[in-house]
Amino acid sequence: MQIPEHFTELSIRMSVALDDSGAGKETVLERKKTYLRREQIEHIFLQHLGKDEECFHFGSQSEGTTTPGLQSDIDLLSSYKEMNIMTVWEDWKAGMANLLMLRDDTTPPQQYLLQVFLEDTPEPVTNLTHDTFVRKDSGQILFSAERFKQYQEYMGRFLGEATTNGPSVSFVPNWDMVQACHVLKPLHEIQHWIDRCRGRPWPSVQLLEAARVAPCFLVPAGHPDSDYKREEWRLSPNLIERMLMFSFNITQIKCYILFKLIKKSVFAKIVGESITSFHCKTIMFYTIERTHPSMWCEHNLMFLLLLCLHVLKRWLRLRRLPHYIIEGVNLFDGKLSKSHQKRLLVYIELLIRNNLQDVFYIGIDNIGCRLQACSMRHFVQAGEFRGVCLRNSIRLLLKFECWIRLSSSLVHLQHHQCSSHTTLQQHLKYAIYKFHENSTNVILKSAAIEFIKHFYALHISMQASYYLRLRNVLDSENIKRFQYSLNMDVASSRLKFASMLYCGGHLRAAVRVLENVEGSYHSNVKTICGCRRAQGDSDLQVFANMLSGNTENGFSELPFTFCVQLLRQESYCTPFILLFEMNRNISEDEVAQRSRPEKRWMDSAKVDSRPFLHYLQYLTYGGLGERGNQLYALRFLESYICDKRNMIHMYHAETSLNLLGHCYEMEGNYEDALHYYEQSLRFYDTNNAANWHVRRVLRIISG
Repeated sequence: MQIPEHFTELSIRMSVALDDSGAGKETVLERKKTYLRREQIEHIFLQHLGKDEECFHFGSQSEGTTTPGLQSDIDLLSSYKEMNIMTVWEDWKAGMANLLMLRDDTTPPQQYLLQVFLEDTPEPVTNLTHDTFVRKDSGQILFSAERFKQYQEYMGRFLGEATTNGPSVSFVPNWDMVQACHVLKPLHEIQHWIDRCRGRPWPSVQLLEAARVAPCFLVPAGHPDSDYKREEWRLSPNLIERMLMFSFNITQIKCYILFKLIKKSVFAKIVGESITSFHCKTIMFYTIERTHPSMWCEHNLMFLLLLCLHVLKRWLRLRRLPHYIIEGVNLFDGKLSKSHQKRLLVYIELLIRNNLQDVFYIGIDNIGCRLQACSMRHFVQAGEFRGVCLRNSIRLLLKFECWIRLSSSLVHLQHHQCSSHTTLQQHLKYAIYKFHENSTNVILKSAAIEFIKHFYALHISMQASYYLRLRNVLDSENIKRFQYSLNMDVASSRLKFASMLYCGGHLRAAVRVLENVEGSYHSNVKTICGCRRAQGDSDLQVFANMLSGNTENGFSELPFTFCVQLLRQESYCTPFILLFEMNRNISEDEVAQRSRPEKRWMDSAKVDSRPFLHYLQYLTYGGLGERGNQLYALRFLESYICDKRNMIHMYHAETSLNLLGHCYEMEGNYEDALHYYEQSLRFYDTNNAANWHVRRVLRIISG
C-alpha cells in the first residue's frame, strides 16, 4: 500500500498533539503504574478482611490508553476464589462451592452454563437452595448469571441505586464493576488460539507461554440470541488481553488512542455507541499481528491508523468481527446492527479515500485545533507549556486517586479491627506482621510498606496514649519510635506527633514540630480523605492550580496530606475538645441515621490537617504564655476556615468550625463561639459534636 506523501509530517504532528493531550509515554506509564498499585492495595485490603477474593483493574485506565477527553470509565473485576470452577467433575473440591462448566452444540461460542455441585460430595445439587439457582428443563440446577446480578443489587442496596451494564453492577458513577469466577483449568479455546499464533512475530513466544497458564474469568453475561441468555456466563480472557495490551509500544498505544478518539468523535455521529473500545482493541490486535514490527514507529502513525481502518472495512464487508482469542464469536452480534454496519462501511470508505482528513475535526482534547496550527514550530511552542502542565496535572491526579484508595482502605481496616473480638493493639501487631509478609512479595512490596507505615504509627500512638493514661511521662524512646512514621505525607503524621507531645506536656517540642509542618505546608497542598469526597476535588484544573508554574518534580515531596484521624484508643494523645467528636451523637436515633461508610469513622475524631495545625498552635502558644503567637494562630485559623476557596480542601468543615468555636470559647467570647458552632450545624445538624458545644455554651451564658 502506497503511503501518502504528507502522512509523515502529519504523523509527527499527531504524535505531538497526543503527547500534549495526556497520551505521552510518561503519562501512559504513570497510569499503568498507578492502577497496578491500586490493585495491590485492593489485594492486601481484601486479604486482611479475610476475603478470598482478587481484584483487577482492566480496561483503558490500567492500560494507559486514555486521555482526559475520552472520559474513560474505571473497570474493576472482582474474582471469587472460593468458587471452584470445574471443566470436568473430577475437578471437584471438598468444602467449596463447586460449579461445572456446561455447553453443547446449541450453546453460543464463549458462553457456558454453570451446574451447581454439593460441597461435601461430588454430586449435583438437586434442590433450589439459593435465590441465584434455577432449574433447567433437564432438571439440572444452574447458577444463574442474571439472578446473581440481582443478588448483588440486593446485597449492595445500602450503597445506593445500582447501574447495570452488561456484566457490570455498579454503585459508583463512572465505574464498571464486575463480579466474576476464576477459571484455573486449561481451556481448549485458549490453547486453540495459542496454536494459531505460534510462529508469528507477535504475540511473542514468552507472551503465549504466559497466556497458557493465565486464569480466565466467567462473567455474568449471556448471548443476546441465546435461549439461556439469563443463565449463561461469558468466558473472558481479560488477563491475556491485558498481556497483549502491555506488549504495545508507544506508537501502538497512540494508534489505539487515536482510533478511540475517531470512534467517539466521528463514528458516534453515525452509529451512536454501537462501536465500542473493545471493537477498536480487537482491530488493533489483528492489525499488529499482520504488520511487520518495524512499521510501528512514530512517523508511520497515520499510515498505521489507515491499516486499522482497512481491517475494520474488511470485517464490515464480511458482516462479522471475530473475537481475537475465542473462535466463533462475532463481536458485532448484539452491538452493531446490519444497517449500522452498512452506514459505517460507507463512511470508512470515504474516510480512507480522503486520506483521513476528518482527523482535523476531532474536537476531543482539541486534537483538531492542535493539528490545524499554522506551522509545526508554532504548534510546538503554543502547545508545549499546556502539554507539560497537563501531563503533570494528570500524574498528580493519578497519585491523588491512588492515595484516596489507600486512605479509605485504612479507615475500613481500622474500623474492622476495632470491631473485632481481640483487642485493637493485638490485632494491629498481627496486621503489621501480615503486611510484613506481603512486603517480601515483589509485586505487593510497595503497597505493603505503605500499610506498615500507617499501622505502625497508629500502634505507637496508642502505646503513647496508654502511657499517658497511666500518668507516665513520655520518654525519649517513645518519641523516637514515632519519628519513624513522620514522613508519610506533608502534615498528618507530624500533626499527630505534635498532638501527642502537647498532651504529654512537651510544649516546646510540639511548637518545633508545628513550625516544621507550617514551613512545608505550602498553599498547593491537597488534602486526602478516605471518608468523604468533595465535589470537583478530582478536577484536573485543581491539580493544574497546584502546580502554579512549577512541575511536580519541583516539589520536595508529594503535595498531599491525609486528614488526621484519632481513635478512641488514642484519647490521651488527643486535645480535649476532639473527644466530643468521638461521641458526636446526642441520641441513638442519630447513630441509626449514619450510612454504612459513616459508621466506619464517626466514632473517631477526623479533622482536616490545616485547621488542626492552627488549632494546635493556638493551644501550645497559649500553654507557653506566648499571647501574640496565640492570637496570630487564631486569626490564621479563622481566615482559613472562612475563605470559601479553601472548601475544596476541607472534608470535615463541621469539625474545623467546632475547633474555631472552641478557640473563641477559651477566649471567653461566647457570642462568636456560639456563632461558629451554629455554622457547623448548618453543614450537619445531626451526628455533629456542635450539638454538645451549643448546649455547653448556652449553659455558661445562662449562668
